[in-house]
Amino acid sequence: MDEHERWELGHETIKDVYAGDVVTAPEGSYPFSDIMLRQLFAELWTRDTLSMRDKRILLMGIIAEKGEPDTFKIQAKASLKRGEMNPDELREFLLFIAQYAGYPRAAALVGVIESAIAEVQAESE
Repeated sequence: MDEHERWELGHETIKDVYAGDVVTAPEGSYPFSDIMLRQLFAELWTRDTLSMRDKRILLMGIIAEKGEPDTFKIQAKASLKRGEMNPDELREFLLFIAQYAGYPRAAALVGVIESAIAEVQAESE
């Protein structure tokens, strides 16, 4: 597969991973984006050893532990929109994360999760 084909695969994959909510720059306009699409999305997210849900849960755990609420919200919304997790599972996820990442980090994500749930519900009405 050539570089352009890898970029195209990455572009299609990121649209799928984020349920169309993430916009990418045109190929060649931003090297960081091109490399991310070719490597992360064309090579890693397309592997099928782990399910998309498994990858999402792993990623959300890392993001939660790092205390990144904006990025966490993007992942939470995508998991809801793609049917990987439902609202109750997201809330349970946070209870579990609190035990390992700490209550302050998890507490900071309660509003983020509720906001993501409300936004996805509003979009589907």
